Amino acid sequence: MRNLLRLAINSLLNRKATVLLSLFTIAISVLLLLGVEQVRTQAKNSFANTISGTDLIVGARSGQINLLLYSVFRIGNATNNIDWKTYQDFKDHKSVKWTVPFSLGDSHQGFRVLGTNQDYFKHYKFGKKQPLIFAQGKQFDQLFEAVIGADVAQTLGYELDSPMVLAHGMKDIGFSKHDNAPFKVIGILAPTGTPVDKTIHVSLEAIEAIHVGWESGAFLGHAPSADNLEAREFEPKQITAFLMGLKSKIHTFHVQREVNDYRLEPLSAIVPGIALHELWSLMSVAEQALLIVSVFVVIAGFLGMLASLLTSLNERRREMAILRALGARPHHIFSLLVVETGIICGLGIMLGMGLLYLILAIASPIIQQNFGLAINITAPSQYELMLVACIQLSGLLIGIIPAISAYRQSLSDGMTIRI
Repeated sequence: MRNLLRLAINSLLNRKATVLLSLFTIAISVLLLLGVEQVRTQAKNSFANTISGTDLIVGARSGQINLLLYSVFRIGNATNNIDWKTYQDFKDHKSVKWTVPFSLGDSHQGFRVLGTNQDYFKHYKFGKKQPLIFAQGKQFDQLFEAVIGADVAQTLGYELDSPMVLAHGMKDIGFSKHDNAPFKVIGILAPTGTPVDKTIHVSLEAIEAIHVGWESGAFLGHAPSADNLEAREFEPKQITAFLMGLKSKIHTFHVQREVNDYRLEPLSAIVPGIALHELWSLMSVAEQALLIVSVFVVIAGFLGMLASLLTSLNERRREMAILRALGARPHHIFSLLVVETGIICGLGIMLGMGLLYLILAIASPIIQQNFGLAINITAPSQYELMLVACIQLSGLLIGIIPAISAYRQSLSDGMTIRI
């Protein structure tokens, strides 16, 4: 076996160009197949880890996926707001342990602004019930103070005490800016790998203050100064959504039904885990399509390798004849070609996996910064190892085709000159 392996390696080295082409074909196939699987798995984990320890999310009446997207992932917009009195009613509910109100709708240089209160920093959890941690500074306790996520600080170069002006809506243009009431960065959160990193957090009172004069949806009249606003008392009139933690998981569906049947205004309450499952069910078609494309790329890679082996086989007739003349039996020739194919496939798999982890190492911070998805570099999963084993086995099976052709050739075939 050792001599056969040495002979196969020497034979491959004599055909560097075609071997390298086959090797890179397999590597690219493996890269795409495992890359799709890695991104799919990591994206699903990142979404699932965005919120933890929350029993219900309550918002205006809409589909549960829409409510999940705008309240947790800051994607899209709410269909309507919730009256502050409604929030107070459920906050004081006998089965409710804690609540965290959200007010969305403003932005700063493309980053969403979230109005909330101090309970957000106490009760909001991500990952495996991990709390938010301050890398620098502290919670806001004054009207025009802001706490920013890690990506906001990194992208905009903000530090503690940096000033910022919020804008009405998502377009940060001149007439929509709340430049009469600039904010000051009072805290910077540690990275979480969730949309929190791309969020600017201010108090609910601050959201009310900067919208004085904007009641009609556009600003009319003279904007009051920051000093004037700080001297006034503000209480929220409406919020966008709120998170709810219950005293017992047993009450989850009972409270959900109470929210959905609330008579004073139409509301929806969703269980985050169920909504996430529905979201991934909708995306399963795209996942399957990507997987099928990847499998066909692998098949194309194998067909390319097979074509290369069959083409080179005719050129190696004399080599095979010499080996036969030196005492090699037909099964030795058969084994040689299968081993060669196995080596090409194995090296292609290792190169493909190496390229995959290199690309992940480079792209991971870029993906996290631009899309808020944490792509962690982890050891191959059991499923990925199974895919790799299937690719290696398929490569060996592909190698049998030219091996059978070489097995059938007689010694005289290799000595005959074909014109």
